[in-house]
Amino acid sequence: MNWRNSIAILVLGLSATTFAQSNLLNAKTPDQIGKKTEAELSADNDKPLPYGYVHDRDILMGKRIWEFVDLDERVNFPLYFPVEGDVMSSPDRRPLYNVLISGIKEGKITEVYDSSYFTTKKTLKDIESSLFTVDTTDVGREQMNEDMDAYRNGTKKIDEEFIRKTEIEAYDVSAYRIVGYWYFDKRQGELKYRLLGICPVVPDVFSKKNNDAELEYIDLFWVYFPSTRDILHEAKAFNNRNSAMPFSFDHLLNARRFSGMIYLEENVYGDRKIADYMKENAQMQLLESDRVKEKIRDFEQDMWNY
Repeated sequence: MNWRNSIAILVLGLSATTFAQSNLLNAKTPDQIGKKTEAELSADNDKPLPYGYVHDRDILMGKRIWEFVDLDERVNFPLYFPVEGDVMSSPDRRPLYNVLISGIKEGKITEVYDSSYFTTKKTLKDIESSLFTVDTTDVGREQMNEDMDAYRNGTKKIDEEFIRKTEIEAYDVSAYRIVGYWYFDKRQGELKYRLLGICPVVPDVFSKKNNDAELEYIDLFWVYFPSTRDILHEAKAFNNRNSAMPFSFDHLLNARRFSGMIYLEENVYGDRKIADYMKENAQMQLLESDRVKEKIRDFEQDMWNY
């Protein structure tokens, strides 16, 4: 076993010790579950494994890649579930979407942008306009028309039952878009990957409100991933093989424990998408995605062919 595997096991072991559901076997009442002992609290000081410094001169080859992570694929379920039920109230079991939205609303996640190039920031107000819409039913409008002045000056309000609020929930997220950077580190002689951003793909709230037969999906926002690692390290994803050892969303994403399809690589044509030059042919788009992936992987293999 080499030193890298030893460090990985040590990090996972510390994470499991400090973040598994505490006091589960020793609790006498349900409210004691999850409350850590003083010893656990004193040891609970781990942070996400920091990225090593990479000098620009050490990058022999680099390529920015965009991928589409479909949440219908079983391997991507830890990013999606849970989306309903009592388990959602537990701080240890939340979908990635809720972790991101909560972090933005609480002001813990501030590096939020409108595109994967991270040039224009989005505020919470900008995001909320895409998260929910409030509408009044016909009965509510008739109620308002009976005494318009009273409703305008705030002395009367429309009954809650006549107000219809449509909101984007965790179960509406269909996929995530991610952007990352593949590079060959000539100092260490290996191909590496650095995740740069992540974006939830959700239905347009007005399309959902109108119950359209075919929902229109939008990119909700782009989060600059390195700035959110502390938040994602505290949030745990479900480990289907061993629930006593959950892994964090930071580890899940950095370790690429997901399945993604490449839909764009930076190129001379203004970063055009694969679908723009492989039109109306899903099979050819998949083959082109695999070609881009193999081209990057083969670079490392060709380095050691003499």
